[in-house]
Amino acid sequence: MRLAWRALLRLATLVVLSTISLQLYFLARIALMMVVDPQSTTFQRSEAWRLLVDKGEVLWSQQWVDYERISPNLKRAVIASEDAAFAEHSGVDWDAIEKAWERNQRAEERIERLNLLQERRSSKAPAGRPAPAAPPPRAAKVVGGSTITQQLAKNLFLGSERSLARKGQEFVITLMLESLLSKQRILEIYLNSVEWGEGLFGAQAAARHYFRTDAASLGAMQAARLAVMLPAPKRFEKRPNSAYVLGRAGTITARMGAIDPP
Repeated sequence: MRLAWRALLRLATLVVLSTISLQLYFLARIALMMVVDPQSTTFQRSEAWRLLVDKGEVLWSQQWVDYERISPNLKRAVIASEDAAFAEHSGVDWDAIEKAWERNQRAEERIERLNLLQERRSSKAPAGRPAPAAPPPRAAKVVGGSTITQQLAKNLFLGSERSLARKGQEFVITLMLESLLSKQRILEIYLNSVEWGEGLFGAQAAARHYFRTDAASLGAMQAARLAVMLPAPKRFEKRPNSAYVLGRAGTITARMGAIDPP
């Protein structure tokens, strides 16, 4: 019995030490970012591997530009679209998370009602006739409440899997980022590393690809269109001039005047 307890204690100690070591690793990496621009993120490396496996080549476009060489229009547009309280919160916007949770609950309830209605219609086929094939069940669209800092934490160090452990680690890294880096530095790293299409990363690459200009020269509407693409860049890059992108960009443009970038 004592041997079992000792083994359990050793295992628990090993887990605690491993966890502490991992957090110190993240802390050291973030501290280095105070003076050194990150060369790549975990998300970018996973994308490079996916492209290599799926297509046999890695078509890649990214060029780091300093904060001063990124148009204020893009900074305002991204904040207005992704995280309007960026300058005020400490990394996590609890009000946004609560609102996102409420929206997701309402969406799930609505989808459940629609799926139940489909099942009832399928079961009421006329006698002697085969029941029509029921359409596949619908899934609710999940709306996130992540801040720009949380998105950066996930892209820099974490995978895309969804779990409580990964979300908890995201919160810890978010607090580290906010503690060690300025808001300006966080936004600079985010805008230089975020995905804007398949193999397309950062503001400079996006500006060149979509508008044949530099990140410093983006106009208000151009910046707003790029901001619209951020939640689903691989989908929007196929139709960057769609009615949805242009309409949503107009809404973001109207909000940009109230945003004061760090």
